[in-house]
Amino acid sequence: MGTLIAGIVIFAGAHLFSLLLPGQRDALKQRMGEGPYKGLYSLVSLAGLALMIWGFWSLSSSPATSDFVYMPAQSMRHVTMLLVLLGFICLGAFHGKGYLKLWLRNPFSVGIVLWSFGHLLSNGRVYDVLLFGTFLLLAVLDIILSTARGKRPAHEPNIRSDVIAVVAGVVLYGVFLFGVHPYIFNVPII
Repeated sequence: MGTLIAGIVIFAGAHLFSLLLPGQRDALKQRMGEGPYKGLYSLVSLAGLALMIWGFWSLSSSPATSDFVYMPAQSMRHVTMLLVLLGFICLGAFHGKGYLKLWLRNPFSVGIVLWSFGHLLSNGRVYDVLLFGTFLLLAVLDIILSTARGKRPAHEPNIRSDVIAVVAGVVLYGVFLFGVHPYIFNVPII
């Protein structure tokens, strides 16, 4: 559990610094230069993410698998699958300049909210709640703060970007459903 918690502290700490202290973040970025700042931020975030994944993976085969915060209903599995699919489509909309991005305003964080909330509906173990709850909290906080600061995309939308987002989201969903979940996380979905 220590590895998962260390990863959460590192990952969430970097993101909370950026979200809650934009003045200090911008001052540090100016002092370091944008490239080195982004590089350091990425390395810290990746280190935290790697520790989170490693800790989660190691806990999934340990005695901690029986420690539940709540017992999820089996029927939630289908809801989770739908929410995760929609979440991946939102992630696909993040890089484009489509109508989806304008409508969602913050498609990356909306995608993470759908993905993490879906997983919380189907998984009630302590380490599930810690991992997916962290992502949910950070994404919701990002949406709230971005909205409060008036951050919104401004571009001329094109439908091509939306089609690419949907196709990319469905492909990514398939990769995770049939590849990552059963073979990397050893969690078969179907």
